[in-house]
Amino acid sequence: MSSSPAPRRELANVGPLQQLAGGRLVRRLAQLMLGLYLYGASMALVVVSGLGMIPWDVLHSGILRHVPLTFGTIITITSVLVLLAWIPLKQQPGLGTLLNALTIGPALDLTLLFLPRTEVLAWNIVFLVAGVVLNGVASAMYIGSQFGPGPRDGLMTGLSRVTGRSIRLVRTLIEVTVVAMGWALGGVVGIGTALYAVSIGPITQALLPFFTVELRPREQGERDG
Repeated sequence: MSSSPAPRRELANVGPLQQLAGGRLVRRLAQLMLGLYLYGASMALVVVSGLGMIPWDVLHSGILRHVPLTFGTIITITSVLVLLAWIPLKQQPGLGTLLNALTIGPALDLTLLFLPRTEVLAWNIVFLVAGVVLNGVASAMYIGSQFGPGPRDGLMTGLSRVTGRSIRLVRTLIEVTVVAMGWALGGVVGIGTALYAVSIGPITQALLPFFTVELRPREQGERDG
């Protein structure tokens, strides 16, 4: 007797009120907050490895060489510009979009307080690989909570939805493009940058189905928990 395949859970492109009315709030909020913390922690692991910045930070560091602004200011301005790119994609923001901007930086700083620094290459490779894999897990968790992606991940999901291409392909193309732009501007590139750029898309694509929480009416969501 053959069993029918499980229905595919899709990411919904709905506004903030519909996201909140989608039910299963306890699980979704817990997944969102844990995913955002792990995202910041994964960035800290990559930083501590000393083997290269993640792609968007390559771009930020490249821009830093040409303008009299702080690194944080450049990150903020870049986030605003990326959000403007959402408009033609009709990508909807949400609670996750706001919390992404507010929590990932502090999560990174907090994790850095506890991570050891080492000159041993083997350990640095472990930190790098763990950071890249954890970043993919964290991305799938907080995007799958369906409270709206962060600025850069919203660009990815929006382009994927509009073009019909996979998350894996779209994210990889974005990361490679950002690295190329950052490198051309003089940004810092390392082996960790290349590893992140080519692997984060496939990791996120593979894990997203496991973490995507289907939005449901509030009454049904309350019954399901």
